[in-house]
Amino acid sequence: MVKSLVYTCRDLGSNLDWLMEEMFYIRGLKEMSFANCFYIFLFIMYIFALFSNIFVIILIYLDQSLHNPKYLAVVHLALVDLGTTTAVIPKLIEMFLFNSSFISYEACLADMFFVHFFSAMQSVSLLILAYDRFLAICFPLQYHSINTNSRMAGIIVSLWMFSTVIISITVLLITRLNFCQSTVVNSYFCDFGPVYFLACNDIYPNETMGWFNTAVFLFFPLCLILCSYIFIGVTLFKMTSTDGKQKALKTCISHIILVVMFYVPVAITYVLSQFLDSNIRILNNSLSATIPSTMNPIIYTLKTDEMRTAMKKVLKIKFLAQ
Repeated sequence: MVKSLVYTCRDLGSNLDWLMEEMFYIRGLKEMSFANCFYIFLFIMYIFALFSNIFVIILIYLDQSLHNPKYLAVVHLALVDLGTTTAVIPKLIEMFLFNSSFISYEACLADMFFVHFFSAMQSVSLLILAYDRFLAICFPLQYHSINTNSRMAGIIVSLWMFSTVIISITVLLITRLNFCQSTVVNSYFCDFGPVYFLACNDIYPNETMGWFNTAVFLFFPLCLILCSYIFIGVTLFKMTSTDGKQKALKTCISHIILVVMFYVPVAITYVLSQFLDSNIRILNNSLSATIPSTMNPIIYTLKTDEMRTAMKKVLKIKFLAQ
């Protein structure tokens, strides 16, 4: 009887050890005093992001005058914003409502892929919008021949495929690691860096891939965007038409605000990661993943004259139909 009990306890202990090896614990925001209020804030932001981005997509779909490369890029940005918020916030809300911070190994890899993929695509989306503005301002006469709908769609599909391959390789590199010590992920999701730092074998390939992703999806797009604005600035300086200059500046300022909102918090996190408190880093990263997705529809699309005209047109048609 005693021997059987000993074997049972031993088997139970080994099963628990196996379970812990197959699970990660997401630290999240639990150690912050205002964590509960912050979760509620994120939920409100998520609902707003869903409705505003879906509204933008439907509006562009209904108005034929908006079926052009610029608004194809805007639809892409809205879709990416929906993906980003959906990849991040529902899991955080689940952790808050059900006190569920454990995540299985397979779910952790899936979470890692989708959050990093849509974060990368947010950066790529801003680059696509910068490319559109660069062509429209610097090459206005050739714009419609260079930047067609099919060409813009081809650029978007190519970048999706490229990002999928790179992020997939990044996530697959995690499968080569052994986690023999802590499985507590010091982040608000299964973040690539905090996860591979928990491994007890060689992490050099993962570390190299992390820096590669940072360069390709953060600093390289940012450099291209800055270069595009240097050329745009030179072109605007040469413009003689005040109205044309003001119209170009208006769209550029909206895009610059989006760029600042997305890149500045992320860049601060990467550059000062060794000096930032972990709670501040988690808070900063979670906000940088949600605030831009919520504000993009207001700043870049719903404030433009074309979108306001489209809203009036769609609402007028709906009113007349009744």
